[in-house]
Amino acid sequence: MARIYRQPDREAVEFHGMITVAPSMLSLFELIKRVARTDSSVLIRGETGTGKELVAASIHALGHRAEGPFRAVNCATFTAELLASELFGHVRGSFTGAVADRPGLFALADGGTVFLDEVAELPLGLQARLLRVVQERSFVPVGGAESISVNTRILAATNKALRREVSEGRFREDLMYRLRVVPLFLPRLTEREGDVEALFWRFIKEFNRSRGSRTIEGITSAARDAILDYDWPGNVRELRNQVEFAYAIGDGPLFDLDDLTPELRGEGPSVPAGEMTSEDIERQQIIVALETAGGRKSKAAEILGMSRSTLWRKIRELHIH
Repeated sequence: MARIYRQPDREAVEFHGMITVAPSMLSLFELIKRVARTDSSVLIRGETGTGKELVAASIHALGHRAEGPFRAVNCATFTAELLASELFGHVRGSFTGAVADRPGLFALADGGTVFLDEVAELPLGLQARLLRVVQERSFVPVGGAESISVNTRILAATNKALRREVSEGRFREDLMYRLRVVPLFLPRLTEREGDVEALFWRFIKEFNRSRGSRTIEGITSAARDAILDYDWPGNVRELRNQVEFAYAIGDGPLFDLDDLTPELRGEGPSVPAGEMTSEDIERQQIIVALETAGGRKSKAAEILGMSRSTLWRKIRELHIH
């Protein structure tokens, strides 16, 4: 008879929405507390799905700006024109559709914090304008003439190495140094000792409360082995989506191998692994995510830990129909 595993007794630590039993994460939490006391710019490095926005929000909540606004934007989800408007605001008539003056994030976050996610995707033209905000605490709205002064702390995040982006001419070196005063590094989920299992059970507990149609009490050894052996490229976000997937398709009190997505069950592509290119692997991951999400691209993007615009671009580039 297959062995059944129950929730372990080990108590996880929760810190501003982040849950862990891993010593590396506990050390990171202590760094966050120290950084929060300052007003320095912070660059948060980590793969998609590791919780970069949670780190930014915790720095804001623990600092002296906690009573001020916290505004976040993903720089990869806008065109250059729309991102300029989103960050700096615009005046009426500055472009087609600008029917009224509109404040941007820096104005709305005056006295608080602006979090720039995927900052490496910021177009070069906007990088110069951002540098002025960092250096002079002022900016000019799109189509405007008057400079506006603001008092905001800037936190940024990326899953790319900014030094490489600088060397390849895609990012300003002076801006990199301004944003990277304090670098924080978020480890991958599989580098966080004990966290795959701890987070798995935390998500089980969450869905047991919210999904009355099913209560999971244990996990079979086959399912547990598959979960612990998987690489989790989408990190914490992908793990949570896997548990949600199980509640959507499964039944009964046990979490079994049949509750897992094809990737975790080992049902990979027909091409032998040694003959697969990185493009083949990425194409297969996207196809599985789309199948898991029932064709919904926004959900598939969430499973993969990328923005919808990035997913759309990759679908076109990889010729996925």
